[in-house]
Amino acid sequence: MPENSEAQSGGEQPRSIRLTDPRALRAYAHPLRMSLVGLLRSSGPFTATRAAELTGESVASCSYHLRILAKYGLVEEAPGGRGREKPWRATARYTEWPDHSEDATVAEAADALSAAVTERYFERVTRALENRHRLPKEWREAEEFGDSLLHLTPEELTELGERMDELLRPYEARTSDPSLRPAGARAVSVLRIAYLDQEIPDEEE
Repeated sequence: MPENSEAQSGGEQPRSIRLTDPRALRAYAHPLRMSLVGLLRSSGPFTATRAAELTGESVASCSYHLRILAKYGLVEEAPGGRGREKPWRATARYTEWPDHSEDATVAEAADALSAAVTERYFERVTRALENRHRLPKEWREAEEFGDSLLHLTPEELTELGERMDELLRPYEARTSDPSLRPAGARAVSVLRIAYLDQEIPDEEE
């Protein structure tokens, strides 16, 4: 699923971290942990106290889950702060995990994480739709909601994903460097989901 943990030039944050340990995959599948990592990527660094304010959870709960995430390399302590007031930061901008594994334990944990992430995606999309009436006209017209049915080979689907990635990559640096954002830019979540549609029968040749 969605990037290799290689540091960028100039000491920048790695683009992604790859999870392959079944324990790490299962740990990350927790809804609050996914939320914490996402918030740290978009709004961090911050402390467990701030995490509690952002998520509505207790400070103790956020502190516990941040430590679990740190155990598996998804977050780390940021410079400054003391005790509970120590700030945390994400270790990478994206998380990646196996699409396929010959190890049944890894495959099961990876599929469970994919299911949890998918559920989270659609919960967020539903909330966005519920609040869409509050958006200015230009944002409502710019948003995308739709799907396409294509007939592709596995190689073509892989190529399509790579081309989408190339289109999005020039905008990624704006997340960590606000000075790169043009006037009027706001946070936009772009979902990329492509799957073999097994509900449509194969045509007989």
